[in-house]
Amino acid sequence: MARIAVIGGSGYAGRHIVAEAVSRGHTVLSIARRIPSERQPGAMYIEGSLTDVPSLLAQLQGVDVVVSAVAPRGDMAGLVRPNIAALVSALPEGVRIGVIGGAGGSLVTEGGQRLVDLPTFSEDYKPEALEALGVLEDLQSLSPDAADWFYIHPAGGFGAWNPGERTGEYRTGGDVVVTDAEGESYISGPDLAVAIVDEIENPRHSRRRFTVGY
Repeated sequence: MARIAVIGGSGYAGRHIVAEAVSRGHTVLSIARRIPSERQPGAMYIEGSLTDVPSLLAQLQGVDVVVSAVAPRGDMAGLVRPNIAALVSALPEGVRIGVIGGAGGSLVTEGGQRLVDLPTFSEDYKPEALEALGVLEDLQSLSPDAADWFYIHPAGGFGAWNPGERTGEYRTGGDVVVTDAEGESYISGPDLAVAIVDEIENPRHSRRRFTVGY
């Protein structure tokens, strides 16, 4: 079993990852700026922030995998990219990091446009999407002997506003956004967590990004 730390563990994506990992017997540490009133039995909760990397590193002692579920929006806009870069550069040897990005960085077709570059992509979400892509670019620029990583693009319909249930099913699409037969793009929070914990247990995307949807 792995020792997994989830930064942003009280958020929408984070809490589902915590629950899924605990259900499979992993040791799970949920890190957030505020400890939630509702907690997952079996998980450990501590206060911490991606914006305080030195303190965060002390809290991460002994973990095998770190998952960042912090979105670059609100008061975290502009802060996620530099702090993930600082964290990755200081992680102990052998610690893997996973980052949850957004759908905006996915490609529409293999070798085609990114969703964020389409005229239909909302201007309101563009800064967040571009910062998340900056995180990916930083990871892709790492040397082969740097920390191992994976980066996941949820489907376009992913979010607390569209929660859904756990089915245990999902599809991956490499760089291309995953859509169903009707062209819809969606993944529930619980099933995104399934995909992430599957990747932790059986790494298939070492130093690569991948998309997830139904």
